[in-house]
Amino acid sequence: MRAAVIGLADKVGRATVRGLDEMGFAATLLGKAVYWLLVGHRRRQPVRLHSVVQQAMDIGISALPILSVLAFTIGIMLAIQGIYTLRMFGAESRVTTGIALSLVREFSSLITGILVAGRSGSALAARLGTMKINQEIDALSVMGIDPVRYLVAPPLVAMLIMVPALTMWSHLVSLFGAGLYVSAELQISLGAYAGQVIDALRLSDLAHGLAKSVIFSVLITIVGVVNGALVEGGAEGVGKMTTRSVVHALSAILVTDMIFAFAVTR
Repeated sequence: MRAAVIGLADKVGRATVRGLDEMGFAATLLGKAVYWLLVGHRRRQPVRLHSVVQQAMDIGISALPILSVLAFTIGIMLAIQGIYTLRMFGAESRVTTGIALSLVREFSSLITGILVAGRSGSALAARLGTMKINQEIDALSVMGIDPVRYLVAPPLVAMLIMVPALTMWSHLVSLFGAGLYVSAELQISLGAYAGQVIDALRLSDLAHGLAKSVIFSVLITIVGVVNGALVEGGAEGVGKMTTRSVVHALSAILVTDMIFAFAVTR
């Protein structure tokens, strides 16, 4: 029994140390990326605009079709459930307020973060992992190119731009999808629905969702980069760390969303 307890404590301790080590590594990478963004021009090693644009195209423009489908579907699902629930109290006319607040404050930013994490965060981890296995990252250092400036800063900037932009697009599409169902079910015009949405929302509600999307963009980038940099063992290791990157990013997004929602509603 004593040996089992000691073994369990040893495993927990080692896992804790590894976790703290990875968190320190992530903080270091983030700090270096910000450093190169601020002083790159003065050191004649600026973050390349071409790389940022290319990353932004991959992260944002290429994700628009699938994000539009998901946002539209979620908007309709929320409208269906909202009307069904409020009808039991005879208050289905108030469903627009619940839909608008739920989508703008929570669901749009959350589904956007989850989609980008599964799509672009995993791709970032796989790319960096493959480069590490092929010793391309070491080659960059030998050539005098800082790997963080070259590989981490561009996707970080692209994420910070595109994730909030995708969140705004998700707002529009999901609210439109919900509006189609509400107007058909409650026999009101889309213009009246839009007016109710505008009356229900405040600037703080929009800022709430966008602020979370900024935090999500940093988390997705750093989690992908850290897991990519820790790849070992060839192709199998790349696959393992890519999967780990998705799991960690989704977990970080959900936990952060919970903490953020709790903090701003006190």
